[in-house]
Amino acid sequence: MSTGKKLKEGNCFMRKVTLFIAMSLDGYIADENGGVDWLKGQDEHGEDLDTYSDFIKGIDTVVMGWNTYRQIAEELSPDEWVYPAQTSFVITHREIPSTEQICFTSESPCDLIKRLRREEGKGIWICGGAGIAQQLMKEELIDVWHISVIPTLLGGGIRLFGKLDEERKLRLVKTQSYNGITDLVYERR
Repeated sequence: MSTGKKLKEGNCFMRKVTLFIAMSLDGYIADENGGVDWLKGQDEHGEDLDTYSDFIKGIDTVVMGWNTYRQIAEELSPDEWVYPAQTSFVITHREIPSTEQICFTSESPCDLIKRLRREEGKGIWICGGAGIAQQLMKEELIDVWHISVIPTLLGGGIRLFGKLDEERKLRLVKTQSYNGITDLVYERR
């Protein structure tokens, strides 16, 4: 499985879209306050695998919503943008001037992904949030789900999965466990 693999559709090459995200065992990507300080393995000194470094090599476009962007820019990495080698798209209704690395857009997530898939490039990463992921799931615009299940039960917060009009069948292509975290990688079938 190559995240950056292009899928041929007609005369266009279609870039793969991957949802690469972590969630609690009970299905939340953030707590009730939007916090993610619980995103860690079961043992503070346990060994974690670096699945991100291999993944990001096949990605040149990152898509996220305003809340994810704000959390990255204000809390997680306020001094420098964490995706300097990728073009980032932030979906927001706020009118903010784009920069060289970050494009702020009010385009719908589905329209944005359909447009980006037809452009040259590597893989497209859906970084967050849940609302964007849910819209893309409904339109079957996600090719790969890479979900890291964290050994924590939050009991509430922001759910990754919402209601779908019909079931979606996936194919499990990889699993791995480390420090209580289980990575599940699925492809659309």
